[in-house]
Amino acid sequence: MLLQQLADFLSLITIGMCLILKIPQILNLHSAKSADQISVVGLLLELTSYTVMTSYNYTNGYSVLSYLEYPVILLQEYILIFLVLKYLNKINTFSILATVLYFVISVSFALEIIPRIVLTFLAPMCTPISVSSKVVQLVAIFRAKNADTVSPITWFISAFTNLTRVFTIWMDSADILLLGNFIVSVLLSSSIMLSAIYYRSHRVKQD
Repeated sequence: MLLQQLADFLSLITIGMCLILKIPQILNLHSAKSADQISVVGLLLELTSYTVMTSYNYTNGYSVLSYLEYPVILLQEYILIFLVLKYLNKINTFSILATVLYFVISVSFALEIIPRIVLTFLAPMCTPISVSSKVVQLVAIFRAKNADTVSPITWFISAFTNLTRVFTIWMDSADILLLGNFIVSVLLSSSIMLSAIYYRSHRVKQD
C-alpha cells in the first residue's frame, strides 16, 4: 500500500515535471533563432517513440497516471519540431503532407482502426528508436562541438522523469518492454545533459 502511494506520488511529480520538459529547449531555440545543434532526425525518432508508447499504454488500458506524460510531452514536441523546421527553413509541402499523414495514423492507432497487435509489435521497437534518437542528438553535439541551443535542464528533467518511471511502471504493470525503454532512456538522457554541460562550460572557459 505504501509503495503504491509512493508510485502514485512519483507519477504526479513526473507528469508535473513533464509539463515543462521541453520548455527550456523551446525557449533556447526561440532566443537563438537557430537550430544548428538540434537533430531533426532525432526529434522525429522521439516523436515516433512517444506516439507509439502513448497508443500502446492507452489501448492496453494501463493506469493513466503511468503514462500521462507521453501526451503532455507530445504537445511540446510538436512545438519544438515546428520551431526547428522553421529555423532550418524546412516547412514546405512535403512536411505539411507528412504532418497530416502522421495525425491520421495516430488517430487510427487510438481508435484501434489499426489493430492493437500492430502496437504490440511496434512497442519493443521503441527502445531502439528512443536509443537512436538520443544517440543522433549526441552525435550532433559532438560534431558541432557546441551545445548552445541544447538545454541541459530539458535533459536533466528527461533523465529524472525516466528514472521515476522505472519505479512506477514496475509497481503498476512490471511491463518488461516499458521498463527496458525507461532504463536505457535514463542513461542516454544523462549523457546528453552531461555533454551539453561540458561543451557549454568549455566554451565559457575559451571566452
